[in-house]
Amino acid sequence: MRVAELAEAVGVRPDTVRYYERAGLLAPPPRTASGYRVYAQDAVERIRFVRGCQRLGLRLREIADLLAVRDTGVCPCEPAEELLTRHIAELDAELARLTALRGSLVEMVRGLPEGRCPDIGPGTWCPPGGRG
Repeated sequence: MRVAELAEAVGVRPDTVRYYERAGLLAPPPRTASGYRVYAQDAVERIRFVRGCQRLGLRLREIADLLAVRDTGVCPCEPAEELLTRHIAELDAELARLTALRGSLVEMVRGLPEGRCPDIGPGTWCPPGGRG
């Protein structure tokens, strides 16, 4: 199938297919005499795998590493488990950071004065004493 047909089959733009090829996620396919790329059916499954990994937050380099293992015929489960475990730890750290940020914002809102905002001078934020 040609680039446009492959792209339509997996729900991406043709430029995405070409980008995946340049990035090494798809092997360069054979070309017709007129220069058109001709992809085999297995390219559909491969792009679906790439897209699924991207939805999980994996980077293209990480996806390429998993594909390289898979292409050797070795089960990629162990490297995938290590990679996904690392991403879970990164998500946990980001959630903790965002929770702390949320707490700081809540405290800032509580510190704002109630009712009409008092007059403040240039360069100041809000006077002490808030909503408690």
